[in-house]
Amino acid sequence: MSAAQPPGNGAPHLLVVIDPVARRTDGESVRIAKDVLSAGAHAKICLPDGPEEFARALSRRGGRRPVVIGDDRALRRAVSLLHREREPATSTLSLIPVGAAAALELAHSLGVPTGAVAAARTALDGVVRRLDLLVDDSDGVVLGALRIPALSSAPGTQPDRAGVTAVWDTCRSLVRTLVRPAPSTPSAPARTHRLRVEADGVVLNDLDRPVECVTVTSGCGDEGLAEVTVRTPDGARVTAEAKAVTVSGADFRYRADIQVGGPVRTRTWTVRAGAWGLILPAAEG
Repeated sequence: MSAAQPPGNGAPHLLVVIDPVARRTDGESVRIAKDVLSAGAHAKICLPDGPEEFARALSRRGGRRPVVIGDDRALRRAVSLLHREREPATSTLSLIPVGAAAALELAHSLGVPTGAVAAARTALDGVVRRLDLLVDDSDGVVLGALRIPALSSAPGTQPDRAGVTAVWDTCRSLVRTLVRPAPSTPSAPARTHRLRVEADGVVLNDLDRPVECVTVTSGCGDEGLAEVTVRTPDGARVTAEAKAVTVSGADFRYRADIQVGGPVRTRTWTVRAGAWGLILPAAEG
């Protein structure tokens, strides 16, 4: 359908919410996406200036299917808002990814087309894929992966001396380097912390064993389970599949998709199978 043709009576009714970051980052891609959507659907365009207006526009969508033009943060915001409405059957949206490459990794991992035209056409002609959601006990959501990396345990370095003394020390150090090989420096201590990790009540790691990282990934199969991996400094890996994962210990931070949360002392994430729908390209063949 050309951009000059009005949408037919059977065209979808869409609410197109354009994130302000997308408008600033790549206005041309936003314009192209709007043109494609307006040519193929009855599209209501919303230009929120911030999170509150974004939420208000989404809550007033009525029977229109939401289409978000933005990056991973905009997608997470939309899914979080739909989740809080507690209507999983109607939690379906489309995404047209616009933003910096680093801010679109989640969208691309979920199968959203990379270009504005392809993504807009998918919003018009794609199919709904039901996806799992990780929901924590504070009602936060994870669409893709959760990571709990350890912080550095390396001690802080002392401040360098200033002025002439520092310059003289630098010169002497340079001379020593030229006349003999520099001594090897000790490797930095491993980054670890002590966490208790439980998968459906089964302890995968307790506080007496340090860990380097804990990862939880939803959608690992058709059974509504998450894959849990605990990595220790000696290279060992403990994996399990679970419906609920509880992590506790000293204050820790976590990375939910691209958003950092915490510090907390304990947190539980539970899989909600098929809790939201994303419009993706129809399978070929």
